[in-house]
Amino acid sequence: MALRNKYYIMRHGEAISNVKRLCSCWPEEFNNPLTTKGKKDIKTSAETLKDLTAQAGKNITLIFNSPLKRTKMSAEIAGKVLKLKPKPDKRLREIQFGIFNNKPLEAMWKQFKTEEERVNKGADGGESYNEILSRMMDFLRETDEKYKGKNILIISHECPLFLLQGKIMGLSIKETIKQLPTEKRIHKAEIRELN
Repeated sequence: MALRNKYYIMRHGEAISNVKRLCSCWPEEFNNPLTTKGKKDIKTSAETLKDLTAQAGKNITLIFNSPLKRTKMSAEIAGKVLKLKPKPDKRLREIQFGIFNNKPLEAMWKQFKTEEERVNKGADGGESYNEILSRMMDFLRETDEKYKGKNILIISHECPLFLLQGKIMGLSIKETIKQLPTEKRIHKAEIRELN
């Protein structure tokens, strides 16, 4: 896919749900802010991005974020560093965990023996990987039509971002799962070039 803008992806910083190992999606059922470490890591990453893009003469011009508390807080911190007001977009939300929202991550993995099972099927009331990728690509296509020559930071969650990254690499979802196992996926507060 030929893109008219330069995109960077960032995963939110460490949040309470990460520390407690809980599924947390929309609607948010508990207060799930960034931890002190999460706030510090986001600030450091945003400062690094600011320096790198400034050196290349490519300052970030737009920030889009998932409206969940942890990504909103991450976007606000990055926005202060980059002197930009973030724009929330619900298509950038975390995977819809359905019946596992606010439950331990381990409970969800008892339903899915392999990650490949999630390509076409979500948990009850939840989303499949195909559905997540569809909304992420809808966001990217619309944004790329609306803007040209911009440097855009997208702040979201691990699953939506690794699926988007795989698609931009030209991979199917199953290939993305194989080529981007958990340890190679975007980490908390990490920033990567998308294209």
